[in-house]
Amino acid sequence: MRFILNVLWFIFGSGFLMALGYGLAALICFALVVTIPFGVAAARLAVYSLAPFGRTVVSRPGAGAPSGVANILWVVLFGWWIALHHVVVGVAQCVTIIGIPFGIANFKLAPVAFWPLGREIVELD
Repeated sequence: MRFILNVLWFIFGSGFLMALGYGLAALICFALVVTIPFGVAAARLAVYSLAPFGRTVVSRPGAGAPSGVANILWVVLFGWWIALHHVVVGVAQCVTIIGIPFGIANFKLAPVAFWPLGREIVELD
């Protein structure tokens, strides 16, 4: 079932477009050497937005104060409007019964888009 939901998400749930946007943001961040940690976070978000069903985000135990400071900078510059985008799209997708799983996937993406550093994506199995 997860495979089917991920394929439908990729095609109809804007998974491809989100991954493309996150990937482009990652490339820009990699080009600007100072923002490489943000590029890693954006690349992680790109991979997660391709197939969110069957995976979840957990806190990385080794993440310390630098990731917290970088997260604050991320929230101010990028995180709040990306998370807001996920919430708005999730609400719009939940209007229809067919779109409810896609809306829930967008709600799963919102917290990690808001605070991405110091987290990792793991399989649910």
